[in-house]
Amino acid sequence: MTQRYEPRSRLAYVIHHIEEGAIALILGMMTLITFVNVVLRYVFNSSLIWGLEVTLILFAWLVLLGMSYAVKVTAHLGVDAVINMLPRRPRKAVALLAAALCILYAVLLMKGAWDYWAPFAGLEQTGGRWFPTGFIPTRDRAFYMTDQVPFPQFLSFLEGWVNQGETYDKLPRFLPYFILPFGVALLLFRFIQAGIGIVRGTRTALIVSHEAEDQIADVAHMNKDD
Repeated sequence: MTQRYEPRSRLAYVIHHIEEGAIALILGMMTLITFVNVVLRYVFNSSLIWGLEVTLILFAWLVLLGMSYAVKVTAHLGVDAVINMLPRRPRKAVALLAAALCILYAVLLMKGAWDYWAPFAGLEQTGGRWFPTGFIPTRDRAFYMTDQVPFPQFLSFLEGWVNQGETYDKLPRFLPYFILPFGVALLLFRFIQAGIGIVRGTRTALIVSHEAEDQIADVAHMNKDD
């Protein structure tokens, strides 16, 4: 069972519900687009040509938003059988080590996410193999577009900002790809937040979900009742 997340301030409360609302909205849009496409295909012999691509984009957003949200509410699964056998102080030290490694991982992932997304937004990648050492000249890929997703006309101002005034026929890729640096930045923030929580004693570990054990207990209880 995951620990219930309790926002500690009004701002945290608002952000928490924005995150939940965004995840719910993405799930709803994926379901709606898929349902409409199925109906169009089997009833009207037609389809939303951009439906599959939009669903894939939304799924990527769902995963990358969900991974940081799951860190916040401690919903990721983990194995802690050995850690729970340790005394309190060594257990806290192991939890801090795990937090430090996760933060390091998120920093490396953040560099990769930025370097992948930046050219599509007309920005520069970072130098250095592991850690950023500054920005380096990068070939502009802002003209890259999605395959089928139509370009909304209310975003036409982007053509002058990132595409040197050239028109877009389809949605530019830097918009759906933005979830890469944004989602990883959220993940890094949540790992730092979790590490601070462990130091302060408001959190015992990064991972506290025991969903597998809960499922086994439920099955055992059902078999006992039978």
